[in-house]
Amino acid sequence: WKDDIEIDHDAVEGYVAGEIDPNGGAQSGRDWGAFEIQKEVLELCPTRCMKCEDGKLDIDNMECRGCMHCIKVMPRALRIGKDRGCSMLVGAKAPILDGAQMGSLLVPFVKVEEPYEEIKEVVDSIWNWWMEEGKNRERLGELIKRQGFQKLLEPTGIAAVPQHVLEPGQTPYTFWKEDEVERRWDRDVNEFRRPHQR
Repeated sequence: WKDDIEIDHDAVEGYVAGEIDPNGGAQSGRDWGAFEIQKEVLELCPTRCMKCEDGKLDIDNMECRGCMHCIKVMPRALRIGKDRGCSMLVGAKAPILDGAQMGSLLVPFVKVEEPYEEIKEVVDSIWNWWMEEGKNRERLGELIKRQGFQKLLEPTGIAAVPQHVLEPGQTPYTFWKEDEVERRWDRDVNEFRRPHQR
């Protein structure tokens, strides 16, 4: 979803008062004690974008990362927004030695509505790139690893976004070209590399 999380404040009060079991009642078989919204929801939010004052829950949706922990704990009180779609990941694989690996996020959000033209365009561009650049028996994930994620972005026409980076400094997927940098490069590349030579 792309818009704000929907909040039913009456249901939030029901959870806080103990009238509604948290986690959809999945942990109601034992005595876990009273539900504490501060400890079980607010403090476990990865971005701490929620606060509850006077029984009213408030979410800073700009800071929310969509982990859905709060929705899982309080499913009657919280629902995903109405502007829904899908994310597209590419290059997942399950090599024997490394184990299953999730794909890289290519499209953070795309509407899922018939006739699905936006999705088809992305898939067609990926397919064509793979047919042109892929080696015999090479999967898409291996091609991305060999040529780089930016080589995939070029034929799809998708601009680089922060969601493409797994961890800062750890995923060198995007490299800038000289004409894409505002002030261009006005340094001598050999002079720049000299202190870093082995």
